[in-house]
Amino acid sequence: MKIGYARISTIEQNLSLQTDALEKAGCEKIFTDKISGAQNERPGLTDAMKFSREGDCLVVWRLDRLGRSLKNLIEIIEKLIERNIGLQSLQEGIDTTTSGGRLIFHIFGALSEFERNLIRERTLAGLEAARARGRKGGRRQKLSPDKVKTLRRMHESKQHSIKEICQTMQISKPTLYRYLRD
Repeated sequence: MKIGYARISTIEQNLSLQTDALEKAGCEKIFTDKISGAQNERPGLTDAMKFSREGDCLVVWRLDRLGRSLKNLIEIIEKLIERNIGLQSLQEGIDTTTSGGRLIFHIFGALSEFERNLIRERTLAGLEAARARGRKGGRRQKLSPDKVKTLRRMHESKQHSIKEICQTMQISKPTLYRYLRD
């Protein structure tokens, strides 16, 4: 069974161009959304995915109507493939139920994986360069080394309560105990 999905971003736009094309392509059921593609929640797409069964084919007018980004698009297509559901894009001429369509999808997937690996490598290289310059990751210490010494002296003197030390240093009790422990 061919199941159609159409989405428009604004209320001023009209779904009829997409729905007409989906009907012409033989879609027996069409789900729609009138919502920005940047939104995570797209009820029409969720319903289309739930309605689809093994052997069905999800048909979209263009791929940008389906995914928010290349990464999101590939995630959706991977879910379809896991469930043995095909994908057809009318404008791009992609049909994952054919060997050529699967080839195009795998090329997209390989490019996406390559991009993720490049981002990971750049991030790791940046962190390593920052460490080489003496920078550490994580949250900055609230207290300077001098204030930590003062905090320890106040605690060791037994003249101040924990509450007084925390108020003076403007820190919480767990933070105080962490400084004392370290």
